[in-house]
Amino acid sequence: MTTVPVRRRPGNRQALRLVVLLVIVAVVLYPLFWMLGTSVKSPAEIVNNVGLLPERFTPGNYVDGWTNFDISFGRFFLNSALVSGLTVVGNALSCLLAAYALGRLRFRLRKLWFTVMIGTLLLPGHVLIVPQYILFRSLGLVGGDWPYLPLLVPQFLATEAFFVFLMVQFMRGIPRELDEAATIDGASPYGVFRHVILPLSRPALVTTAIFSFIWTWNDFFRQLVFLSNLEDYTVPVALTLFIDSTSQSAVGPMFAMSVLSLLPVFLFFLAFQRMLVEGINTSGLKG
Repeated sequence: MTTVPVRRRPGNRQALRLVVLLVIVAVVLYPLFWMLGTSVKSPAEIVNNVGLLPERFTPGNYVDGWTNFDISFGRFFLNSALVSGLTVVGNALSCLLAAYALGRLRFRLRKLWFTVMIGTLLLPGHVLIVPQYILFRSLGLVGGDWPYLPLLVPQFLATEAFFVFLMVQFMRGIPRELDEAATIDGASPYGVFRHVILPLSRPALVTTAIFSFIWTWNDFFRQLVFLSNLEDYTVPVALTLFIDSTSQSAVGPMFAMSVLSLLPVFLFFLAFQRMLVEGINTSGLKG
């Protein structure tokens, strides 16, 4: 008598995968939901109630957080938007030009400079912040009329080696026959960049823009070092003002403003998520 092996139904496997994915999503999103629930709790309930849902709905935390300082919290949002927007422009432009030179042009010591650029990825940002501060302070750019120059000037000089490397790898997937055809038609290196490389590099540019915006919006340490005036603070630095070691801390308004600070990042990512996936997955031309 032969035994027939029992096969699991495909529906059971799909149900198990769905349960596992739901558990993972719940674990990942739990801190976000907890912060959202805490933003509408009273100060006493924040200490005593660690659950997700508030016992007493307190939407006044958002009003208190927005008007807690002499300057409206909207000013900090505008400062972060300005710094993040200019950082996106600087990184996209400078890193694309550097990647085009390292990935498509031929010149002496090209491989050496590319190796040096990759080597900068091994240096932690906290190690570079001290010489950068000394340099910008000696140039009179720290605490000047335009306090954001120390944060923006490096972005326009292709100092983000990660984005340069990302674009170089992307450009290596573009056939060089396109460059040769454009050169035969009389295009200069600038013409090849303008009419061939730039249109085809849109996925890499979008990826650079998204990560630049998210990293700059959430950056705290560099902005804390270079910004000294209250009216120049960005959102991450301004959130620390709710915590005072000498008096009562406004924890509820702090969580309320933290929730609002997530909205620009979420909306920016939501608007360009398809292009982000395309930029990460694309390694060359298709078709």
